[in-house]
Amino acid sequence: MRSFIKIAAAFAVATVTLAAQAQLAPQKPVTIVVPYPAGGPLDNAAHILADKLRPLLKTEVVVDNRPGSGGNVGAALVAKAPADGHTLVMGAVATHAINPWLYPNMPYDALKDFTPITLVARVPNVLVMNAETAKRLNIKDTKDLIAYARKNPGRLNYASGGNGSAGHLAGELFKSLAKISVVHLPSSGSAQAQAGLLSGQTDLMFDNLASASANIKSGKLVAFGVTTINRSSSFTEIPTINDVLPGFHISTWFGIFGPANLPKATTDQLQKAFAAALNTPDTAEKFARMSATPSPMTSADFAYMVMKEHADYGRLIKVAKIKLD
Repeated sequence: MRSFIKIAAAFAVATVTLAAQAQLAPQKPVTIVVPYPAGGPLDNAAHILADKLRPLLKTEVVVDNRPGSGGNVGAALVAKAPADGHTLVMGAVATHAINPWLYPNMPYDALKDFTPITLVARVPNVLVMNAETAKRLNIKDTKDLIAYARKNPGRLNYASGGNGSAGHLAGELFKSLAKISVVHLPSSGSAQAQAGLLSGQTDLMFDNLASASANIKSGKLVAFGVTTINRSSSFTEIPTINDVLPGFHISTWFGIFGPANLPKATTDQLQKAFAAALNTPDTAEKFARMSATPSPMTSADFAYMVMKEHADYGRLIKVAKIKLD
């Protein structure tokens, strides 16, 4: 643990040039690159924060969507940008912890080519089952699900947005800890996977809580547990899977990164501004609608978290032998 902490500290120091003390140029806008299409949780969060950041940074803040290659296109753009703090990326668990282990020719190094600034939020996923299927099989909770799967290996299946997606990785971790056999059925996106689940073509899914919430409330889906270590503040009645399977906790997170070698003064200025923008009741209320929890961190703590997530997902992907289509 001591050596791991030392490595994380070295990573944080390596990504910050201590000698340079430049700050943001007030006449130049700050661009937050979102490496996914408009309308998703990262895009919504970026726009919420941009409105808060303008008076704090005393400059224009714009959001630029650059989707492609699972988020790699937008992240690579920022990795190659000048290290002046005016081009940032809303990176995520995919761009900085999962994709490096899945894509054979990554256009950037997730640990060396960025300066971690702050975590923005965590969004839990939730294990859901088609309500009619759950009723027919008399599965009421996670314990029932595991018991049924152990008695009927290979009979159940779970959908995901595709190989290597957060839902796929959550499913593989669940199977491993529960010691069950459940068939993975990848789709070409989370929307298609959810449609198959609602129609009864598939049985289970680890879905984004915000995306699944309406169908949970309507009774079309049964929620067995959230994937985070703690219950969601927006669905306190849903237990955690960790309650049944100790050690199971996995979440979708996203945070702000700049290019490598961002000056310390600039990093500190940005971290404080983002933290202030996140620590407001208005931001918390808007994030809650996405089932997200604002979670600002120091740059050093965020760097440590990214390193650990990168290593953890690498082990999971290797053990589960996950590959892209």
